[in-house]
Amino acid sequence: MAKPEFTCTVAVRHVPEQSQPEDGLQAFAYTVNIRNTGDVAGQLIGRHWIIIDGNGQVEEVRGLGVVGHQPLLRPGEQFEYTSGTRLATPTGTMQGTYFCMTEDARPFDAPVPEFGLTVTSALH
Repeated sequence: MAKPEFTCTVAVRHVPEQSQPEDGLQAFAYTVNIRNTGDVAGQLIGRHWIIIDGNGQVEEVRGLGVVGHQPLLRPGEQFEYTSGTRLATPTGTMQGTYFCMTEDARPFDAPVPEFGLTVTSALH
């Protein structure tokens, strides 16, 4: 049977111009690249993010699509988007799962491995 698979990679950057450190808010932008590395077409239907700040506070975000899209990716195709989040601390992590469906209505998950959210100055 043909195997559905999406592979996800993430690049993160701190966004100082949208941060308010005096109010305890740090903004981060993350760009996700989703590539269909399987051998059947699949559509991204929804997302589930787990965001943990430096104090261990957990926020879960669920929703349909990503940035208003539910891309259909054929084998070898990719979709890239940028979104953002804010933390009450200068460090934290995010990880998630995309809920996807093949063209013949078989569900599959595309995990997004944990990635760090860090204000560069917090490392020194």
